[in-house]
Amino acid sequence: MNKEYKFSAAELEAQISHLKEKEITELTVTDPDVASNKQKLLSLINKVLQFAPDIFVSFTVNASVLDREVAAAAQNIFCSFEIPLVCSQKGGKLLFDKKFYAGKLRLLNDLGLVFGLDLTYAISEGDSLKAFMDRLDFAIQQYPNHINFVQTEIAVFSGEMQEFEPHVTGTFSAKDIRYARDLAFACRTFYSAGRAVPWFLSVLKPLKIYPSCFFADFAEWQRCNNCCFKSGFNPEAEKHVSIEKMQLLFLDEKYEEKHCHPMVLAMHDIVRLNGAMSRLVGEDEESVVKTSYNPEDIFGPESMDLVSFCENVCMEECNVKVFFNGNSPDFALK
Repeated sequence: MNKEYKFSAAELEAQISHLKEKEITELTVTDPDVASNKQKLLSLINKVLQFAPDIFVSFTVNASVLDREVAAAAQNIFCSFEIPLVCSQKGGKLLFDKKFYAGKLRLLNDLGLVFGLDLTYAISEGDSLKAFMDRLDFAIQQYPNHINFVQTEIAVFSGEMQEFEPHVTGTFSAKDIRYARDLAFACRTFYSAGRAVPWFLSVLKPLKIYPSCFFADFAEWQRCNNCCFKSGFNPEAEKHVSIEKMQLLFLDEKYEEKHCHPMVLAMHDIVRLNGAMSRLVGEDEESVVKTSYNPEDIFGPESMDLVSFCENVCMEECNVKVFFNGNSPDFALK
């Protein structure tokens, strides 16, 4: 039976040495003082390293506190960062500093750290559907492990998180809010619950559309298949293999629509092999995947450009076993 414990930041520091005896395996830190104070964040990271190095910790942090010192410390523990993408106001205009965020997130990517991004819409004056879609396109390009949209969570509409409740403005209509909500939910389903970060951009590239447009189309697909936001569908409650089936069905339609027929088999191999790897790590589930290409090629850098890949790489039907080799995920031809 899982147990949950809640601590203030001060209580947490005092309790860190007792986390093991409480059999706590995961820790989520959302304290605003830790999120905005580099020294408090570093202190907490170092105490986790000292007293609970096997615990996975999720830190909500403001991007401003992220630097090489913080990133280097985070490499020593099992953790992820949850980073809100925040806009600012200047001269009555809503501004989003892409250069600032790109630099901070590049630092995390360069060191192989896991992070997620938090996006909102229609809560700031001057925001618009176009601006939200632009932020989403930017977010996807940064390779986040997942993207959170708190406004698609039930708690928002029960009055528990009123500060995130979207509202109609001169630049964000009620229709736009519904569109943004469905777009966010589509991304939450396809990208985050679908564990698509390793392959999404390579599979999207042949379609020659922006991520936001892709998710808008997937939102329509969800409506037609009764798994949209209004249907009550909960993507996180689904088995990943079920989400993967949805991904492949929709991708087949998009590749057909965009005349990308020669790349369908390679696309399937990429999605299914990466999905098998994610289930190995996430659910300890070994599997055998039938592929049309050699897995060494599928996992190689050439697969980042599917057009070139399919023109230059020979097909080779394989049975690929996905398994743990010691403590490391691995694959081999069966």
